[in-house]
Amino acid sequence: MQQLNCLIIDDEPLARQGLEKYAQEIEFLNIKGVCKNAMQANTILQAQSIDLLFLDIEMPMLSGIDFLKTTANAPAVIFTTAYSQYALDGYQFDVIDYLLKPISFERFLQAANKALRLLNTNKEDESKGDAYIFVKTDKQLVKLMLADILYVEGMQNYIIFHTTKEKIMALVPLKNIFELLSDKEFIQIHKSFIVAKNKVESIVGNQVTLGGKLLPISTRMKKDVVEKLTRNRLLKK
Repeated sequence: MQQLNCLIIDDEPLARQGLEKYAQEIEFLNIKGVCKNAMQANTILQAQSIDLLFLDIEMPMLSGIDFLKTTANAPAVIFTTAYSQYALDGYQFDVIDYLLKPISFERFLQAANKALRLLNTNKEDESKGDAYIFVKTDKQLVKLMLADILYVEGMQNYIIFHTTKEKIMALVPLKNIFELLSDKEFIQIHKSFIVAKNKVESIVGNQVTLGGKLLPISTRMKKDVVEKLTRNRLLKK
């Protein structure tokens, strides 16, 4: 399993402890250091290979933003902060996610999964169908292979993964899941459904069929859905 070497940087002891506890629960996060300021983090970055920073913004001596400005070839970053006004700076530095304190484990897991997907650039693994995410369900983290997903169904504040093997329920909105799934492999066809493109068997009116099910296509989305599903794969007379 691919590991992400991560570094936690926060001047608040309770925040550091909380983030470290969350990271320890996630199998693919390998904690290489927990730092109370940017100077400690800089020392570790010089000595070790780090993939991901969980970085606070408001810190003494050197803020998280100033730290990034002075760090050449900085690792991927997830901001962890109590201040929403810095969100625009996240776009400037192309950070993976922006977590507002207090941070729930579900939100932390979502950000970690997103980091794993974005940093997993091994095309060989992708071609072998080895891409995956972790889903929290029934108080445990379940590894879910993307190649096994038929479609994802949203039902208010929770979702159901319909896979080739089973159904898995998770307490998270559908909109938060879509950004974890590759848009090369998945497409949202309706406010309540995301489907695996290669599992779609046919398009019938305003519906698609897959896995023996008929799923609705939103009228608003239909043109885009049909174009993306049939792009370069439509044989015309």
